[in-house]
Amino acid sequence: MSGDKLIHVTDAEFESQVLKADKPVLVDFWASWCGPCLAIAPVIEELAGDYDGRVVVAKMDVDKSPATPGKYGIRAIPTLIVFKDGQVVEQITGAVGKAVIESAINKALS
Repeated sequence: MSGDKLIHVTDAEFESQVLKADKPVLVDFWASWCGPCLAIAPVIEELAGDYDGRVVVAKMDVDKSPATPGKYGIRAIPTLIVFKDGQVVEQITGAVGKAVIESAINKALS
């Protein structure tokens, strides 16, 4: 992963990278044309560094991988979902502050 703490997942990799992960995974469902998605991108990158080793932080481009967002009923982006042991434990829709996302991550870690 070239030192980048953030991973990019596709529909094909979702099960192995997210559902079968041995730690909680925060997935940012986004698109390149989505202003709010781009606005929270630096926060997502910061969280990837803050939680490195404890939480996997992943981004999924909904235009390139439409099956997974469809499966989870995602209608609006950005949507952030925290998965733990293959299950959805938290879901946040919209551009929110870092504290809101941290709270969701911390619930999954507890």
